[in-house]
Amino acid sequence: MSSRWGLLWPLLLLIVLPLAASWFAYPGTHLPPGFGVFPPVFVEPPPGFDMTVFLVVLLAEAVVVLLLLFPRLFGFKPATPAPMPAPARLPPWFWLGAAATGFFWWLMWARVTPFGDLVYYAFTPLWWGFILTLDGIVYRRSGGYSLLASRPKTFAISVAVSVVGWFFFEYLDYFALGNWYYPNSTMPQLSHAAIVALFLVAYTTVWPAVFEWYTLLNTFPKFVARYAGGPRITLPGGLLLWGGLALMVAMVFFPYPFFWALWIGTLAVFAGSLIRLGIPTPFSDMARGNWSPMILMALSSLFNGFFWELWNWGSMHPAALPVTNPNYWMYDVPYVNVIHLFAEMPLLGYLGYMPFGLLVWAMFIWAGGVFGFDTDLLPRDRQATSGG
Repeated sequence: MSSRWGLLWPLLLLIVLPLAASWFAYPGTHLPPGFGVFPPVFVEPPPGFDMTVFLVVLLAEAVVVLLLLFPRLFGFKPATPAPMPAPARLPPWFWLGAAATGFFWWLMWARVTPFGDLVYYAFTPLWWGFILTLDGIVYRRSGGYSLLASRPKTFAISVAVSVVGWFFFEYLDYFALGNWYYPNSTMPQLSHAAIVALFLVAYTTVWPAVFEWYTLLNTFPKFVARYAGGPRITLPGGLLLWGGLALMVAMVFFPYPFFWALWIGTLAVFAGSLIRLGIPTPFSDMARGNWSPMILMALSSLFNGFFWELWNWGSMHPAALPVTNPNYWMYDVPYVNVIHLFAEMPLLGYLGYMPFGLLVWAMFIWAGGVFGFDTDLLPRDRQATSGG
């Protein structure tokens, strides 16, 4: 019970503190503009491009890229890759998923009418088709292991956590004055109730997609070993927790200078809560020198983000075509919202997917600690995170 309460009270503070801060930050309404409108819509124009901020973010991201490309420069030592298992046959759900991905991708981008109103509902089937496709590839490369085949309960729970987790993230986005918003969420072709239902169903895909990428990256033994011999760094749980809460309060008062706190602050709160209680996390592995789980989960979100952004961009561009995707989103981030390559996401924003991937995992482990379910994604996870 004490461990569960130790996980719950940081979440309660993460919910309540932004509301309390808003009381003082917005003396007229006591809430940020646009608060409670669901799906979130455009609030107000943020500050424009700032070269200084752009260069600072670029420099920070260049260090991350160097770490990923040349880990030995940062003290990583070579590690022996695990043997590659004999491949299995592609499972039936791979073919079903590949067909669904191809059809709904075409439908969402082409906006064709022979299928009637089905085009309005293409987003979620596209992503579930892609998730099944990824799972089938994992099954083949791992010799018969995948989340769907081997851990169906964990897979199903990730769906439920995904809905609640992304809805919570939408809640926090109100206090950042809308780092992202959904311009098609009021499209007249669908009722508001139908759009809300479509959004909640679409939320089922976020956590499973990131986890599928993580299991896929782990089928490349050399890639896993690349980051397994790093420096041992122990993160201070208490400092992360209280620092993260402080960042979230600062974001309420200064939403544009602290727009990045939405990802970093929330991650710090969940990670700090887990570390304080000694609950195994990817950060526990990093304390033993194994950075592979943390980096591969971050990359999983980054790789998946490429498809998130590409498919989203294609569902709206060019604007002369009919509006058919209610789930389409745009970004309203300050200072760095430039250089868009087949995406609404600014180029420097892509690396923001990396802490988001860690946040996805931390929230899942947090939920497992509260509700008592298994959060292991790979056969070796329990042994690795327990120090065995």
